[in-house]
Amino acid sequence: MNFQPDSNLDSFRQEVRLFLGRNLPADMPRRKDGMRSPRAELVRWQRILNANGWGAPYWTKEHGGTGWSVAQRLVFDEECAAAGTPSLDAFAHKLVGPVINYFATPEQKAEHLAPIFNGDRLWCQGFSEPGSGSDLASLRTRAERDGDHYVVNGQKIWTSYAHQADWIFLLVRTGNETKKQAGISFLLVDMKTPGITVRPIISIDGCHHLNETFFDNVRVPVGNLVGTEGEGWKLTKFLLNNEHATTADLPTLRRFHRQLQALAGTARACGVTLAERHEFLLRLARYEAELKAITVMVQRVAEMEQDHSPAAHAMGSMLKIRGTELQQKMSEFLVESLGDHGAVSYPDPHAQQAPTGATLPPQETAQGVATEMFFRRATTIYGGTSEIQRSIIARTLFHF
Repeated sequence: MNFQPDSNLDSFRQEVRLFLGRNLPADMPRRKDGMRSPRAELVRWQRILNANGWGAPYWTKEHGGTGWSVAQRLVFDEECAAAGTPSLDAFAHKLVGPVINYFATPEQKAEHLAPIFNGDRLWCQGFSEPGSGSDLASLRTRAERDGDHYVVNGQKIWTSYAHQADWIFLLVRTGNETKKQAGISFLLVDMKTPGITVRPIISIDGCHHLNETFFDNVRVPVGNLVGTEGEGWKLTKFLLNNEHATTADLPTLRRFHRQLQALAGTARACGVTLAERHEFLLRLARYEAELKAITVMVQRVAEMEQDHSPAAHAMGSMLKIRGTELQQKMSEFLVESLGDHGAVSYPDPHAQQAPTGATLPPQETAQGVATEMFFRRATTIYGGTSEIQRSIIARTLFHF
């Protein structure tokens, strides 16, 4: 691995900063946390990017994207996080979008890609079910063929932002093969289809971003099947293996680090600033060292992805474990460092005011910290639990 600074990447970073300085509207609220932006802000920002040729920053030019390298995509994410831009619809850009690009029919591409570019169609993911989370292939939601339609019955759970989504990409069982992975298919479903019911799940962070989604005789046109019937597991592996270098969520880790640095000189404990307390500085130094190590690991995985190395899969799993565990440790340390102020929760992550009766320190660093700490408890679960990631690492390294 080449550890020398990439001058081309430095110039690209400056290009992104210049773009953000010119195109990020002054009246657009700056995002301070890792939660998804409200729909109006997300859509507005997506349309600004699209109008300037950056509507698909993670896709190849062949598919209408920017054609950026993995390293450039990481720079784009980091600079957007530092500038506080609204989020993008990750389900569309990083998950179902690549599947549509590589496996969908021309008719499906014509139907779905333009609305993604313009922010007209938001997506959610219908994979996990009660009892079928880590063992995804054990899913029970069925789709029975009835003429030109599939009739879908079943339940999905932990469906993030289903209450805001226009469409869902859905794994369903269409066969009864002995090998459970062989009977799964991949459907695109309009959330307005009769028979779909979305019920909220309020998570420990006090927010509504999770849901359980029910399908009761939902009729889905056969033309909404991506790939062939029974090919859903192949498409799922492609989807889940995409963008290994992003699994550590480096922009979030760096944001936590900036927040801790800001607290060091402003927050006080026992009459002195945190920067004057050696135990605070020691922990901050340890997390900074871990952050630097993960940064190098991200660069290494990015190079592997660029070279299509088979080892990128195992390294991506290692990166997810290290990155998500560090997210949890740093968010907990932020809450601890704020003392009593760390207990102030913001059930609405986009609220500008503290709950009634709450008193914040002069700086705004405390806003939403407790809420995000609770949210980060899920990072070692979603996207493949840490236990599953360790199994992937063991199997892959044994194979090599």
